[in-house]
Amino acid sequence: MNNYKRVMIIPTWSAFLLLPFMGIIKAIIGGGIILAGFILFSAMNNFMKSERGRKTSAGIQNRINNLHSFIEGPQIKKRLLSLLLLLLIVIPLLMNNYYIDVLTITGIYVVLALGLNIVVGLAGLLDLGYIAFYAVGAYSYGILNTEFGIAFWPALIIGALLSALCGMMLGIITLRLRGDYLAIVTLGFLMIVHLILNNWDDLTHGPNGILGIDPPALGGFTLSAPLHFYYLILVLAGLAVFVINRINNSGIGRAWIAMREDEIAASAMGINVTNMKILAFALGASWAGLAGVFFAGRYAFISPESFTFFETVLVLSMVVLGGMGSITGVIIGVALLIILPEVFRGFQDYRMLAFGGAMALMMIFRPQGLIGNPRRKIELMPNEERI
Repeated sequence: MNNYKRVMIIPTWSAFLLLPFMGIIKAIIGGGIILAGFILFSAMNNFMKSERGRKTSAGIQNRINNLHSFIEGPQIKKRLLSLLLLLLIVIPLLMNNYYIDVLTITGIYVVLALGLNIVVGLAGLLDLGYIAFYAVGAYSYGILNTEFGIAFWPALIIGALLSALCGMMLGIITLRLRGDYLAIVTLGFLMIVHLILNNWDDLTHGPNGILGIDPPALGGFTLSAPLHFYYLILVLAGLAVFVINRINNSGIGRAWIAMREDEIAASAMGINVTNMKILAFALGASWAGLAGVFFAGRYAFISPESFTFFETVLVLSMVVLGGMGSITGVIIGVALLIILPEVFRGFQDYRMLAFGGAMALMMIFRPQGLIGNPRRKIELMPNEERI
């Protein structure tokens, strides 16, 4: 009976949401398509529960496991990574500036999402003020460059360090907080930073922002073309993937995961929970600061409107959609939420509706994300299925 109610309620709810955008006829058709999808899904589920379905499922699972083992082999994995890197280097040479800009924005969000993945996915700390560190990095370069003439590369390090310092301070303040309380305090931190950016006219120029920020330069060569910035963010994103992957597979990464599961048990096993929390906030913030400095150098203009709560929600959605704790999943989540909306720009009136529906369905049917971390998947399984 409960399944029957859900099969009827969700298509009806979807049709109601589509009504203001598409009219009554198209809304009914859309609800009918969703209802047909649920019926098909239910029929496939019932088939999988039958004896024949279980045998078919076992055969498919064996093939998937064999393919996964083949791909995860050291030689194949290196070849696939080399091929992917080659494609990322060569393909932009065949694109126009618009698509290169889209890929550059994707690279910025990859760095941001990987930094937030440290805090949320590995350490289990719900940080809703993450974009504040992005703003600290951007404004640090904007102020240092326009007021003191400091170039991009020193400012890149300074911006990352200042953001890490702010993250460390926030981590110290929130040491005793968990869950919703931690989220509220970090959200308050973002609101405070946003108010400072809007009202400290002498330093930040208020709502007008900072203009005329110098682009990066290598020796006597100034980066000016979109392709130059694409390759720069590709290097920064590759560095982020490499460093965070090493941390994830180190003792620090395992300590974060243990802390995420049970702070008391982790503390009893000798893990310094206090230091691990502060380190998670600081490292996550440093990558946001790095992305902020690049953002300021790329667009030569920053204002408080670029660092709103919506940006935090967007980056958090990328982490959740792709799979918390999974580097590959986070990158796929970024690609889905940045590239797909540009591909389907003709349907821009429905993009946020599709985005909200996709997130709701993800939480219902695949809470671990598209490519969840294997350790994270185990947590989300019922006890009898873990073995």
